[in-house]
Amino acid sequence: MSERLRGPATYAVLMSAVTAFALLQAMVIPVLPAIQHALHADARSVSWVVSAYLLAAAVATPIVGRLGDVYGKKRTLVTVLAVLSVASLVAAYAPSLEVMVAARVLQGVGGGVMPLSLGIVRDEFSAERTSAAVGTLAALGGIGASVGLVLAGPLVDLLGYRALFLAPMTLTAITAVVAAIVVPRSPSGSGGLSWLPAPFLSLSVAAFLLATTQGTAWGWLDPRTLGLYGAAVVVGALWVRLERRAEHPVIDLDMLRLPAVRSANVVSFLLGLAMFGVYSYVPQLLQTPRTTGYGLGATVSESGLVLAPMAACVFLGGIASARLTRRYGPRRVVIGASIVMALSLLTLVAARSHAWEIALTLTAYGFTLGVNLAALSTLVVVSVDPGQTAVASAVNFNVRNIGGAVGAAAMATVVTAGLRADGLPQESGYVVGFVVLAATMLVASVLAMALPRTRAVAPAAQAPSPAV
Repeated sequence: MSERLRGPATYAVLMSAVTAFALLQAMVIPVLPAIQHALHADARSVSWVVSAYLLAAAVATPIVGRLGDVYGKKRTLVTVLAVLSVASLVAAYAPSLEVMVAARVLQGVGGGVMPLSLGIVRDEFSAERTSAAVGTLAALGGIGASVGLVLAGPLVDLLGYRALFLAPMTLTAITAVVAAIVVPRSPSGSGGLSWLPAPFLSLSVAAFLLATTQGTAWGWLDPRTLGLYGAAVVVGALWVRLERRAEHPVIDLDMLRLPAVRSANVVSFLLGLAMFGVYSYVPQLLQTPRTTGYGLGATVSESGLVLAPMAACVFLGGIASARLTRRYGPRRVVIGASIVMALSLLTLVAARSHAWEIALTLTAYGFTLGVNLAALSTLVVVSVDPGQTAVASAVNFNVRNIGGAVGAAAMATVVTAGLRADGLPQESGYVVGFVVLAATMLVASVLAMALPRTRAVAPAAQAPSPAV
């Protein structure tokens, strides 16, 4: 393939990979009842279809990102896509909930797709095009999750829940083959990888997420919940100690202390909290029966249509982010976008009696969400050495997903704090929940003041890179 065509072909492959992963991440959430019925599971057990995936992705993402930096991003990306394809096939035809959960654990390895893709962009694209390319990929991650929520209902209605896995499986399998052909061989890092600290990182993250996702069911003061949080802190401290002594650490802790990276990760955590809080509970609000006096009685498919404008605006916001960041700098852009997200969430408190009100409010929310996703991802990519791009992006992606787990759990606690006689949440639960999410984004806007006024570029990143 000619060099002139290789760049666009590579980018198309990366876009396909990110889209497939994002679809798998979100499609399952609104159709858990269908999976529960098909596999003869109870409501509490079927929640592990989501929880197992989140746990596996949180554990695998930073390790996969580091493997890409050390052994080559192309090789690692193709391997991850192959694993994702096999796992999706197993999930589609899982005969039991246990097999489905095991397949979802394997799918969690796909969490490495985004950081690997961002790393390949950094390696192969010119400095002038990196910002726009990273922004578009970050937006695709957001829109893929939104589109997953939109398409899940119609797909299940027409083809059954297996289509939720077979459609992305087809895409990942084709993408893996094409990636092996057209994506340039990535440079490998020097040295190897010190594996001893990795299990401690995995156990710490897994303990924290398990406590967070199960805290609502177990009780936040239950010994199991408190014990897991305590274990997360102790094991995390051991990981830091071992990682500092490692010759070839999975995550360079000094890299995480870079001001731009540290600030971007803090804001990303809060962004993930608000993002997944909305993704988890706006569909539930839409599908609440009208007899409650506040629900709209929408079907899964109808609620997906209400969310469709938000999905489109996430993508548009990601595209616009590069231009906005060049003009105003990441600090102003993230502050402004976070404030608009907060105002949008507050609007949902007062204006949600009609589907069009919710759809209109979510367009502003979605656009500024896309702007934030792209701006923060780009800032991390250009602020570290090229040899650390994938692992730095993996940490940022992971921090956002951990924030998402906290957001979903927090909304579950707030929304279900008071239940009606029929077992449905009180309207006040949603009101308080949206206020909490709005306050989260206002805090994010304040913390974003620590971001650099202009893009901080790592010295090694200023070397000429191949033009695309």
